[in-house]
Amino acid sequence: MKLSMKVASTLAVLALGLVPATGVASGPTYAPEHPTHPTHPSTPKGKAYGFYCKGKSKEHVKGEKGTEFSRCVQTMKQADNQDLTPKQACKDESKKHVKGEKGTAFSRCVKAVAQMQKDKQQEEDSTTGS
Repeated sequence: MKLSMKVASTLAVLALGLVPATGVASGPTYAPEHPTHPTHPSTPKGKAYGFYCKGKSKEHVKGEKGTEFSRCVQTMKQADNQDLTPKQACKDESKKHVKGEKGTAFSRCVKAVAQMQKDKQQEEDSTTGS
């Protein structure tokens, strides 16, 4: 083998050995930032009326307008938008006791509307800094 062939093959081997090393040597010089996830509050923010109606049935009953859940959501929305008292908002609910249920439909509605208004007031107080 001639000397020039040895030199050429040696240079070729060295060149092939250096290419991967230089490509790997320069990696990213930054660390990606991880997104922060907001914690979920125990009470809903904004107009989550369904939160206060979560125990209501979503099954449609023949002869009734809407479901129990949808009527509850409508009552909550009406009480919130028109600034009604819980008693005024729930005036259409039944005041008859049903065996096996705690309280009447009226009393459960009043309790839910009052809780919604209390949570809303606390949210407003916390945002205004009072």
